[in-house]
This record gives sequence, structure tokens and C-alpha cells, in this order.
Amino acid sequence: MAIRWTTAFWDFPAEGFEDGTAFWLKVTDSTLSPRRGPDREFATLMPNGGDPCLRVQRIQDGKGGNHVDLHVDDVEAETERAQSLGASLVLAEPGLTVLTSPGGFTFCLVDYDGEAEVPAPVLWPGGQRSRPDQICIDVPPQAFDYELAFWRSLTGWPQSGSDWREFRRLLPPSELPLHFLLQRLDSTERGQSARAHVDLSCSDVDAEVERHVELGAEKGGRHAHWQVMRDPAGLVYCITDKDPDGHWRKLA
Repeated sequence: MAIRWTTAFWDFPAEGFEDGTAFWLKVTDSTLSPRRGPDREFATLMPNGGDPCLRVQRIQDGKGGNHVDLHVDDVEAETERAQSLGASLVLAEPGLTVLTSPGGFTFCLVDYDGEAEVPAPVLWPGGQRSRPDQICIDVPPQAFDYELAFWRSLTGWPQSGSDWREFRRLLPPSELPLHFLLQRLDSTERGQSARAHVDLSCSDVDAEVERHVELGAEKGGRHAHWQVMRDPAGLVYCITDKDPDGHWRKLA
């Protein structure tokens, strides 16, 4: 598959949509596009420079979460190929298909519209630089190998050679705005599907965490290279010490 661009979505429950959207606009120093959709449920976070790669959606059911759009030249052909690799079709419209991976993670294939310039990290008053630049797919342990094989085959991206046991990183071309990480969860509830969260890279985790807390986020667990957070709408994300300019720090 020739993936030409990638977009991360925050899927907010209706009651958290306004607070969640306002928070991420401040976190990313973005402006909001005109709302669109039958119920004005979609909007794009417009960066100060580069092409947009972050969007929000108001959903009517469920707890919300994150999904990813893969922008391609031929949605119909790539949908057929995704299904041949194990994806399930949920919805098909002109220029858009909604699918689930073998592990149950929802993603979309959409028409490519010429996006090419990756937004730069934002420099904040505290001196740190940051940007949301990674989708982490959290996979139940029993589905991890199958899910990893699916994404490797679907994207054609190589896998990094030195990862911790529970992580596998796929390496997209440098001209794409989002990195992809798969995490093997220690345990899950019976029947739980793969889900995803957004990671931000930054040059100073502590300073960035303090900024997010001031904007209304809550801190979760702290790890060696990242801080777990929860936004005002209740969605989990992480602030990591990965280089915001895109240079890889080996996980092991």
C-alpha cells in the first residue's frame, strides 16, 4: 500500500467533545476549521504551518478513543487488499471506507488530497518543543502477533530492529506526519479489542506535563521515557521523550 498521508482522530463522546477539542487546540497551538458533517460532528485542527494531520469527531455512543486515517490514491483497491489481509469492512462511501483490523482496531482509508508538509514542533514559553506525532495501537496479548503481521503487510513499512518486548515500532517514510507503535498489553478484559492512543514527543517531559496539567489534563503513571495523561474528555494519551524533530531514540 502506498500511504501518502496519515491523520490521527480524537473520537470524543458528545458530552466531552467541546472540552476535549478546546484542550487539544491549546496543546497543539492550532485553530479549528469550520465544522462539517450531517451533525457538524467533524473538524480539523489547523496548524500554524504545514498540512493538517489532526482531527476531532463527536460520537454518539461509546467511551471514545482514537483512530487513524490512511490517505491513499485508490480507496477501493486498497480496501480490497486490506480485507485480503484480514481487515473487516464496516462502512463504504465514495472516497472513504471504515475498517477494523484483525485485533478490532478501527481505521479508515480515505482519498489523498495532496498533503505533503509535516507540521513542525511548537516552541513553548517554557523552552520545550512538542508535537503529537505517534499513534500507539494497544493490542491484547493473544492478538499481538497477528495484529503486527497485519500492519506490516498493510503498510509495507519496515519494523525497527531493537525494541522492548512489549513494543514494536513501524518506520514510515519521513514525509509522513505520524509514527506507528504497537504495544502488547499485559492483560485485557475478555473480548476487548485493540484500541489506540496518541503520543506527543517533546524535548522536556516535565515541562510539557506541567503545561498540560495547567490546561486541564490529569497525570497517570510515570515511566522511564513517558508520562501517561488523561485529557479533559477522559481520553488517555502519553507525553514521551522522543525527539520532536523526528529522530528516533531506540527503545532498547
